[in-house]
Amino acid sequence: MAAITIRKLPDDAKEKLRMRAAGHGRSMEAEARSILVNALDRSAASDLSWIEKLIAAGDTVGGVDLQFIPDEAATVAEFDER
Repeated sequence: MAAITIRKLPDDAKEKLRMRAAGHGRSMEAEARSILVNALDRSAASDLSWIEKLIAAGDTVGGVDLQFIPDEAATVAEFDER
């Protein structure tokens, strides 16, 4: 397992962490680990409902036809040799 150091943690945040850890009956380190792991797990399930809202908005006006523009190959850059 990896270890990290968190520098410049505000004093009030440290105190809140200490109180929260005590409330859960564990060390500040264990509490910080739990908070971090839970936050990272939650962010993996991103809220993509905006996509459904965008599709619904398009449907209310009868949909949207987008023009397909095929990609063109990029040109090769030429440099002067001096």
